[in-house]
Amino acid sequence: MKKIGLFYGANTVKTAAIAKKIQEVFGDSKTDLVPVEHAWEKEFEQYDHLIVGTATWFDGELPTYWDEMIPELKSLNLKGKKVAIFGLGDQVNYPDNFVDGIALLAEAFEFAGASIVGLTSPEGYTFAQSRALKEGTLLGLAIDDDTQPDKTDERIKNWVSQLKKEGFSAK
Repeated sequence: MKKIGLFYGANTVKTAAIAKKIQEVFGDSKTDLVPVEHAWEKEFEQYDHLIVGTATWFDGELPTYWDEMIPELKSLNLKGKKVAIFGLGDQVNYPDNFVDGIALLAEAFEFAGASIVGLTSPEGYTFAQSRALKEGTLLGLAIDDDTQPDKTDERIKNWVSQLKKEGFSAK
């Protein structure tokens, strides 16, 4: 049976709320919520698939809990694992580094051998630049709950459906 670990920052209220919505939409009791502040190497390695979420702080930085974990993430052996990333950002007030946190996590997980899945279109967003935008595609699900809260639920629903098509299943 495949297991899915959904890692999120419990100390960032909006990220935690989005993680819980993703778990609900997934509708799968085998999707475990794991606060990253308490995660260790074995938690990342015990799951077949990972969903990880972060906010982007200030001018494109990761919150402290993820930033401090990057060296450990890069040392893991995640070869053969799929990682899907969601990120929160504000495209109006921070248009030059919208959801940069997605890219920072993608780089670390790819370094550890994981495959990044759950790529999305930048259509419907308005921002100047983002490290998460590679070859015209976002490296994960971008959530702007500050200026587009009315689109959040639909974006989550579509993304979870996409992840299931890409093999994310605990069955």
